[in-house]
Amino acid sequence: MAKQYWLMKSEEDVYSIRDMERDGTTCWEGVRNYEARNLMRDKMKVGDEVLFYHSNAKPPGVAGIVQVSKPAYPDHFAFDRKNPYFDPKSDPENPRWFMVDVDFVEAFQEVVSLNDIKAHPDLGEMTLVKRARLSVQPVTKKEFGVIRKMGRRR
Repeated sequence: MAKQYWLMKSEEDVYSIRDMERDGTTCWEGVRNYEARNLMRDKMKVGDEVLFYHSNAKPPGVAGIVQVSKPAYPDHFAFDRKNPYFDPKSDPENPRWFMVDVDFVEAFQEVVSLNDIKAHPDLGEMTLVKRARLSVQPVTKKEFGVIRKMGRRR
């Protein structure tokens, strides 16, 4: 299957691109939206490239790039009563939630802001522009390339 491209959101004050750069790799846990879960579980593959998006930031936008390094597996935080991502309806025998691992690729010098993305003529059809709330979303190869170029140009 051909490489696919994604955008994944993290709140900057919870886990930023700088945290990702420091750690090198991390699990992308805590996704509690079925559509986003299905994309990670059913569509994401090792080697897929991901735009790392800072949500609830000033300004919100793409801060860098990561790459999927481990395919979807059960999100074990859903089984931990002490974890904020605990879900009493999720069962290790029949897990409800999944996560992937991602590796750091690069951080942009400056965030590619949501306003800049919305203003770019090649990005008006992005899921981010049309359905901004989804935490994991597909991105076309062209969209990915445009944003990467914008991020590297700064």
